Amino acid sequence: MNKRHFTRALAQAAILMMLAVTTSCETSLGGGMGELRLHFAGSQYAGCKAEQPDLPDTAAFLLCVQDEAGRIIYEGRFGDSPEKMLVEAGTYAVSIRSEAFEKPLFSAPQYGDDQVVVVPAGEVVEVRLSCRQVNAGIRLNIEPSFLTACPDGVLYVASRDGKLLYAYRERRIAYFKPGEVSVILAQGGTERTVFSRNLEPQEILTVRVGAQVPAEQESGGRLHVAVDTTRNWTNAALTLGGESGGGDSFQTAWDVATALRHTGATGVWVYGYIAGAFKSQGNIVFEAPFPSATNLALAGRASATTLESCLSAELKKGALRDELNLFDHPGYKGRKVWLQGDIVEAYYGIPGIKNITDWVLE
Repeated sequence: MNKRHFTRALAQAAILMMLAVTTSCETSLGGGMGELRLHFAGSQYAGCKAEQPDLPDTAAFLLCVQDEAGRIIYEGRFGDSPEKMLVEAGTYAVSIRSEAFEKPLFSAPQYGDDQVVVVPAGEVVEVRLSCRQVNAGIRLNIEPSFLTACPDGVLYVASRDGKLLYAYRERRIAYFKPGEVSVILAQGGTERTVFSRNLEPQEILTVRVGAQVPAEQESGGRLHVAVDTTRNWTNAALTLGGESGGGDSFQTAWDVATALRHTGATGVWVYGYIAGAFKSQGNIVFEAPFPSATNLALAGRASATTLESCLSAELKKGALRDELNLFDHPGYKGRKVWLQGDIVEAYYGIPGIKNITDWVLE
């Protein structure tokens, strides 16, 4: 996020900032340190019926945290970021993206979130990162009549960031930054724009390209371009974050931070990264060799090294223990896992998940 982007986001959060500053003297932003904690608070896939993408791995997302002067506090993979960021009291811009996206590309949906947060002195601020598609896409449906009318014609899809050749047999979606996207016909040494549309984030547009050719002609004719409304959708289905994920299915699993706040819940799905195994109550071993096959420590980041950021997991004897334990499978350290079970107040001295009935190892 550059400084200009930060300024726009800061303006959107002006009311929040005023409330944070004026509510009480305890929320003063001057002369102290605060703590910033970032996490994805669950996952939900609401069901875009057309070409659902795979759920991105949040650990690989690119995270950038900046202060209001544009100084970078952290930049890198989300999975490698510190669990707690000790920062000066102030206002911070948080930007996260599933991957870098600077020019038009085929099959490259980009997901992310931008937030501006106020960190008061002496307080802990938790930021729940939600995640939606932030770029847009266009797909051409080139009809046979186009080839008849324009046998030497070539189609491009373009924006100010670049253009892509769209071949007759191309079926992939071309992704662009939100803004104006055009369909360009190159023929006879010249180029002309035959269609333009301003695309919003999450929008996927299908455009039919054909031609009307008189029966007495073998080629030539009148080109026509139309939006295919039956194949146009807004890809807003993917949401990572918030409490909308109820934990009642694999797709709406809670992350570790959310599970820690819901002790007493039964039969819920939780996901996290295998961080280590318990040697004794309150004592986690984070590196091989691991001391036990009966339990796991799960965390919101693969790099977690603190007890308070973990959720314990009971591995009862049987297929569950055989397949997931670190004692026999030390290479599972850092792997992502989904577990369905009951959230208990204490197991090995911290909240845990027991009575596990189902699991998925990524």
